[in-house]
Amino acid sequence: MYPRLVKSRIEETMEDTRVVLLVGPRQSGKTTLAEEIARKSDMAFMSLDDPNQLEAATSDPVGFLKGVDRVVIDEIQRAPELMLGIKREVDRDRRPGRFLLTGSTDMRTLPKAADSLAGRMEVLQLLPLSQAEIRGGKGRFLDDAFSGKSVAVGAPSAKKDLVDLALAGGYPEALARDRWSRRRSWHVNYVDAV
Repeated sequence: MYPRLVKSRIEETMEDTRVVLLVGPRQSGKTTLAEEIARKSDMAFMSLDDPNQLEAATSDPVGFLKGVDRVVIDEIQRAPELMLGIKREVDRDRRPGRFLLTGSTDMRTLPKAADSLAGRMEVLQLLPLSQAEIRGGKGRFLDDAFSGKSVAVGAPSAKKDLVDLALAGGYPEALARDRWSRRRSWHVNYVDAV
């Protein structure tokens, strides 16, 4: 598993914000990161990819959330009707860090969710892996460069190496494949599926 640089921002945001929404493209690692945070923070984890949980969430949003203290809800875009129930819960109990939501769609753009969590939720984005995450670095290149500090690039210097890095991309599933032809196949199928 790769260390994700946004993890510390999620944890920091959960210290003062009732609802955190982690959005990003499919297969960028949202579920994996959310599961890790749930384990570390002793939060319940619910996935709306589970047909039973999805049915419960859509048929009775208020009942689905009844008795929930702190929870991760994965794939929240599948049940936008939950957003009003979440609003009700975080207005009733204003403690920060109550809900960590993940989704491939920014929930603020869905009609049923438009009204719901303004002022109660912060949205963070998880993109595919950066080179710093792939290499286990700190990811401070731009911060250091713009602050006038010297920066250590540590990247390959040959053009071929740079092209290989760019073509490999940052999706964990593609990076796990050893051969370029297999990575290319993954990328082609990913684009075709979207």
